Amino acid sequence: MRDYSVQNKKAWEFDAYDFWVKQSGTPEERAAEDVKDPVGKLRKYARYFDSYEEVRIANICGSCGKKAIPLSLLGADVTVFDISEDNKRYALEVARAANTEIEYVVGDVLEIDLKKYSGYFDVVFMEGGILHYFHDLDEFMKIMYAILKKGGKIICSDFHPFTKINDSLDFQMPTMGYFFSEIYEGEMAHARFYDEETRKNMPKCSYRKYTISEILNSMIGNGFVLKRFDEHPSWVHENLPGEFTAIGIKA
Repeated sequence: MRDYSVQNKKAWEFDAYDFWVKQSGTPEERAAEDVKDPVGKLRKYARYFDSYEEVRIANICGSCGKKAIPLSLLGADVTVFDISEDNKRYALEVARAANTEIEYVVGDVLEIDLKKYSGYFDVVFMEGGILHYFHDLDEFMKIMYAILKKGGKIICSDFHPFTKINDSLDFQMPTMGYFFSEIYEGEMAHARFYDEETRKNMPKCSYRKYTISEILNSMIGNGFVLKRFDEHPSWVHENLPGEFTAIGIKA
């Protein structure tokens, strides 16, 4: 595992299980919400799925299963790839309480077992801001392309690069020049929910943030045919961009 992946793993295993319980409820409470309205839990991403039943979906950096479990309830065969054992524990407990199943693989996404998963998935899906955890975007996109079937779809949704220069999502993250390309250390996304003393002692993540052109050109350069690109407003500042979704097909 890469040094920066080890660093990010420490950050994402800091109090993670208890954090999800506080933010999303006990596994039983979260499961009840997912079962009640799985399509609603997918939010805006539901529009990008053509179908669910028996569709093999790789949920990249799927965290606590907040999208994987609704997808599973809708009939998809979902595999989460994530770096945190605590995230896995919470996700599997929610899935069990929801009377559904997901596969959960803990490890470095860049080390996915291609002997097992090459050409395996119909859809590769990511959301919630993950690209900045990978220092080499081309290496990441190459793996995403490899695990998709021919004709498979990538749904790449992430924080809008506008957030590099404006904290439009109110994550209390540092801003920088739009074309800044250096690797830097920073707080994990939910550090802002902790008291200041705990926050000071939390492990830091290692980040590399990208521009829109870097993201789209990496998708295209690694073989994806770009089919759609949407920009979404921030959920706290509706007149500012907060997220984007890029759709590509493995030709």
